Parts: sequence; C-alpha cells; structure tokens
Amino acid sequence: MQFFDRLLLENRAWAAGMKMADPGIFERLHEGQAPAALWIGCCDSRVPAEQICNAKPGELFIHRNIANLVHEDDANVSSVLEFAINALKVDHIIVCGHRGCGGIQAAVSGGDALQALPYVDQHLGQVKQLVAEREEELGRFSQLSEKVDHVVELNVIAQIERLSTMSLVTDSWQARKAPSLHGWVYDLASGHLEEVYRREPDWAEGASAEPSWQRAAAG
Repeated sequence: MQFFDRLLLENRAWAAGMKMADPGIFERLHEGQAPAALWIGCCDSRVPAEQICNAKPGELFIHRNIANLVHEDDANVSSVLEFAINALKVDHIIVCGHRGCGGIQAAVSGGDALQALPYVDQHLGQVKQLVAEREEELGRFSQLSEKVDHVVELNVIAQIERLSTMSLVTDSWQARKAPSLHGWVYDLASGHLEEVYRREPDWAEGASAEPSWQRAAAG
C-alpha cells in the first residue's frame, strides 16, 4: 500500500474511533471553533502539537514554521495572530520549541550549513543574530547539542518578548487582559514539555518578572 493511500485509510479508522468515543464530536466541530490557545510551533514532524498535549480537535489553533519564529513583517504569522486574538479571542499563546531543533542547529553551526537553503537561511536571520549576540555565553558549552538546546530556550524567550511588544497583543492586553504568553520547550528524548518563560497581561502595566522565569533568560 502506498503511503498516501494508507493515510486516507487511517483517516477513516480515526474518524470511526472518534465517533465511537464521542458520537456528537463532528457535529459540534462543524458548528464552529473556540480554541483556548494559539500554538506557534516548529514544523518538525516529531512535534505534533495535539498529540504531545493530548488535546482534542478544536482546543488548539495552530501555526507552525521552522524554529517557531515570530516575524513582525510576516503576513502569514501576523494574520494568524490577528485571527486568534481578535476573532477567536484566545486566552493563551504558546510558543513551543524543541530540543535538537534542526533550524536552530543550522543557525548555531553557521558556515555553509544553510548555503543550499536560501529561503531557510533568510527565515532564520533573527536566530543567527541571537547566536551572535550570545557568542560569549554560548562559548562555555563544549558540546554542540548543549549549545543548540540552550539557544532553543533563548529563542523561545525571544519570541515571547517579541510577541509582548506587538500591537495585536498589547491592544488585547489593554482591552481584555488576555492572552497570556507561554514559552515551552519539548524534549524529544522524553516526550515531556517544560515551561521556560511566561508573560502575563499585567506586565504591560509594569509588573516585575517572576524570578523563576529569569533562569533561562539569564542563561
């Protein structure tokens, strides 16, 4: 059986299983969506948002790109943010990176790692800038894998900070005290998620950082 044929067959089995567990699920989903969170994650095939959170259809509004980045001038991510915040009224935005991220590793390795992938290279520009800014800090890691995983955390924090300055977010904070911003990292080796950073709406009014979230930011 061809791979794509198997996927279509598995869809029928999945749909039947879902209806058996919850007979009205597809009728409810057909009526509309009201997800609690926007998930901004990496495209990596090993990090499926719903499965690793054991979330049901309709609970997460999902955007994925290489290295889970937020670009202010990217109409794709901006339109997703606009719809999630202003139309769906999500209460949470989760930026989820993952250890061993290939995009982060390419940015950390430098050299010719991205020469054959010019679009990816351009997309990862802000990660390369982050690596350059933290060069001295990253020098204390002897293993490439350790350096990559540290940048994975720094990058998640950077995306949360970037979101916290965007008018789409700050306007919503002023209007309805939401959404909260969560920075998570997924460990491929254990299957576990960890929160490494958080920004709450009241920070817009000058609240100070919680020490527990300063750990990863300080390196």
